[in-house]
Amino acid sequence: MNTKLTLSLDKDIIERAKSYAREHNVSLSFLVENLLLKIISDYKERNEHTGSIVKELSGIINLEGLDYKADYAKYLEEKYQ
Repeated sequence: MNTKLTLSLDKDIIERAKSYAREHNVSLSFLVENLLLKIISDYKERNEHTGSIVKELSGIINLEGLDYKADYAKYLEEKYQ
């Protein structure tokens, strides 16, 4: 579903973009839409990869039988004695 969008841009940029669109036989709307899609997909990919190391390492350490709360409490007791 297409929706109208009003943008405020520098006049020179608009003219240059229109010229580029004409030379490539596409509409200005097409150019803007594809630019936005590129930005969105790059952003999504970057954010998906940000947590990938965590996903890869999840479950690699066996924490069964480990009482991390007791170990941390012991650490704090020794630190502040």
